[in-house]
Amino acid sequence: MAVQVTTTWLGDMRFESTNPSGHNLFIDAGEENGGKGEGYRPKALMLSALAGCSGLDVASLIKKMKLTVEDFKIEIEANLTEEHPKIYDKVVMHFHFHGDALNEKKLQKAVDLSVEKYCGVMEMFRQFAELDIQIHFHINKVDFFPVK
Repeated sequence: MAVQVTTTWLGDMRFESTNPSGHNLFIDAGEENGGKGEGYRPKALMLSALAGCSGLDVASLIKKMKLTVEDFKIEIEANLTEEHPKIYDKVVMHFHFHGDALNEKKLQKAVDLSVEKYCGVMEMFRQFAELDIQIHFHINKVDFFPVK
């Protein structure tokens, strides 16, 4: 399956990039690199792609497994090498699940399936970075007050 993306220079350090979904995005350098900061930075966009790819997998599995999750987010910390070309050599992904009655075993399985089987962006990152996957469960505490 071929995918086509066209990225067009808009002047200075700004570009507009098409996406097969029909939604375009803007890429720009920060002021320290001659840009105006009016778009995504390419390397940070890679981290968003990683989180988005795995997030879509996990969201789909949450639905298929009929799990109850109030909130779910992925935070990524990545180390950028000092030498050129600067690449991410270490990436830590934190999966945060919030809810009253989280099924930790099934949520662990959903993340594992994404990490080990489904997420193609994850597999691409494995080619150049050390990955550390951490899962955090945040169970909402419900206070019960005796009825008088």
